[in-house]
Amino acid sequence: MTASFGRIWAIALNTFREAARLRVVYGFAVVVVLANLFAIVLGRLSVHEDTRIAQDVGLGAISLVGSLTAIFLGLFLLYTEVQRRTIHAIVSKPIERWEFVVGKYTGMALVLTLLVALFALAMVLLLLQQGVGVSMPVVEGIVLAWIEVLVVAAIAIFFSSFSTPFLSAIFALALWALGRVTPDIEAAARDGAPALKVTARIALELVPDLHLFSPSGRIVDGVATSIHTDFVSWGYVATASLHGLGWIVALLAVACLVFQRRDFV
Repeated sequence: MTASFGRIWAIALNTFREAARLRVVYGFAVVVVLANLFAIVLGRLSVHEDTRIAQDVGLGAISLVGSLTAIFLGLFLLYTEVQRRTIHAIVSKPIERWEFVVGKYTGMALVLTLLVALFALAMVLLLLQQGVGVSMPVVEGIVLAWIEVLVVAAIAIFFSSFSTPFLSAIFALALWALGRVTPDIEAAARDGAPALKVTARIALELVPDLHLFSPSGRIVDGVATSIHTDFVSWGYVATASLHGLGWIVALLAVACLVFQRRDFV
């Protein structure tokens, strides 16, 4: 078990270094910084809404840009090993294929965690510049956005384990988009036509509920929640995190199984 962990960690560190050399990742980071600067401009144009806009834009940028970064890394970090045929040298060594997949995901998770931390720092600095503190709902929102990004990374790894980057990007983006509109799918399953109800119910079983990680503005347990007033409890954050962890484990398990059976000849 210790040897297996050591191999996974070695792959994770190599993946981290490889991702750190990708200029696109820095481009995503610049986008988040620009989004926070844009929030300052919007705040100046509004009346007494600087804090609200900073929080909304900051959390939205973490969720959106973090998810897009996760999809990009998940698609290319695994596929490039196959494209450059370095996978042949890797699988010929005393390493299991599932260790390779888990190591790749772990390295991605390290990069994405660092990026989310930098995104959160940019938002905190913006709030401090406006003379306000960081409230507990904002911390909870950052944690939920971080879990969402990790789930999206697992989605990308899953599709990348058996498909090309182009198709994987389409599949991953589609699943991410569906996951963000699960309340609408639930409404269709409840009030739609018979055929639509069946389709919606199947979709609810197959699609991760990513909307759990963006509860602000929705009804939770019959109560309207907002990052600016009454927000969810840490119990909700823990439950949503367990939901995300379950999807991460399931997606990685299937990805490992598919990758194990894949022929690289």
